[in-house]
Amino acid sequence: MPRAGLTPAAVVREAAVLADEVGYDRLTLAALAGRLGVALPSLYKHIKGADDLHRKLAVLVTTEVADELTTAAAGRAGGDALCAVATAFREYARRHPGRYVAAQRAPDPADPEHLAAAERAVGAVYAILRGYGLTGDAAVDATRMFRAAVHGFITLEAAGGFGLPREIDRSFDQMVSALDTAYRGWRSR
Repeated sequence: MPRAGLTPAAVVREAAVLADEVGYDRLTLAALAGRLGVALPSLYKHIKGADDLHRKLAVLVTTEVADELTTAAAGRAGGDALCAVATAFREYARRHPGRYVAAQRAPDPADPEHLAAAERAVGAVYAILRGYGLTGDAAVDATRMFRAAVHGFITLEAAGGFGLPREIDRSFDQMVSALDTAYRGWRSR
C-alpha cells in the first residue's frame, strides 16, 4: 500500500537526501523504498525506474545549483562574481556530496525540463563572462574551463587528494584568481 502523501517530487527529494548520505553510486530503488517505508513496487507509481529517478534527480540538483549560482552572482561583476560563483559551486558540493554528482549529468536534448535547468546554471556563468567581453564560442570555451577547474578541484578535495602542506582554501582562491586573469587576457581563436 502506498504511503499517504507520497508524490513523485517527494520521492526525488528523498532520493537527493539519501544520495548525500550514502553516495550517488549507492543510491538504489530498494534503498529508497526502504527509506520511504514503502514496498519497492510502490515506487513505480511515482517513477518509471532507476533511469527516470536519476533523470529527475539531475533536474532537481541542476535547478538547485542554478539557483545558488544565480544568487551568488547577483549584484557582482568580474573577479568578485567569478569568486562568488566558484565558491557557491564548491560549497554546494560540500553540503550535498551525493547529489552534486547528479549535477554532472549532461541533459538529454529531448528533455526540456533538464535543458532549462542546465541553461539557467550555465547562464549564471555566461553572465559573468559577458563582463569579460566573452560571448559566443569564447564563452563556451571559458565556461568549460571554469567547470573543469572548479569541478576538478571539488573532486580532488572530496577524495582527499590535496596532501601538500598548504591551506586548501588558499589554493582554491589562487585557482579562481588565475581564471580571472585568464579571462581578462582572453584572446579568441
